[in-house]
Amino acid sequence: MSRQGILAGALAVAVGLASGCEPEKKADLPTPPTPGQGRSNAVTTPNQAAAGAASTGARAPASAAAPAAPRQLCAGQSPRPAPSSGGLSTASAKGAEPLPANIGFGVGKWVWVNFWAAWCKPCLEEMPRLLGWQQKLRAAGVLIDLAFISIDDDERQLSRFLEAQPGTGVRASYWLPEGPQRTGWLRALGVKEATELPVHAIAAPSGQVTCVIQGAVEDSDYPTIAALVGAKKP
Repeated sequence: MSRQGILAGALAVAVGLASGCEPEKKADLPTPPTPGQGRSNAVTTPNQAAAGAASTGARAPASAAAPAAPRQLCAGQSPRPAPSSGGLSTASAKGAEPLPANIGFGVGKWVWVNFWAAWCKPCLEEMPRLLGWQQKLRAAGVLIDLAFISIDDDERQLSRFLEAQPGTGVRASYWLPEGPQRTGWLRALGVKEATELPVHAIAAPSGQVTCVIQGAVEDSDYPTIAALVGAKKP
């Protein structure tokens, strides 16, 4: 074979080898994941995730289905006399029904006192809940009053809030500005003056405070409150 023939044959072999390397390299690369394989980059809500787990036969985490245990709001508290309610200042929006001079402790009905402030966001958020619970408890046969006591130091801020409330909202409130009277009230309830708001105090018809709650109440707390005041079950 001539030298030219040998060179031509070697060139042909080299071309053939070069053309066969690319497919082998591609075969070594991972194939793109098909739907249902690999890691999903979709963001799902808890409801969507639970539905997806049910449709695929996967078991959802037990914590997602287990209801939260009721909070022990008043457990271990000893009854204590209600504070003296005489001489409380009041604030109200124009046209609002004036409040009684005294909070009626010990006159044969339950009294729920809510300490709040216009600058306290959790206080304002729970007000509709408290008003709704009062109606619900009364419908269940419980004679209960709801008294709001503001501990705002700025009377103008308190007045602006009350004026902005709708007719069904809180348009009048008792008021305990900073001073000996506020200190005496909170001390009588066993609450520190620098405590976080809101604070709730529930007094029995006898006038004894049977439950003090520090912090906002939640929807899941209603059964505990209803049992405390003896609401009739539907």
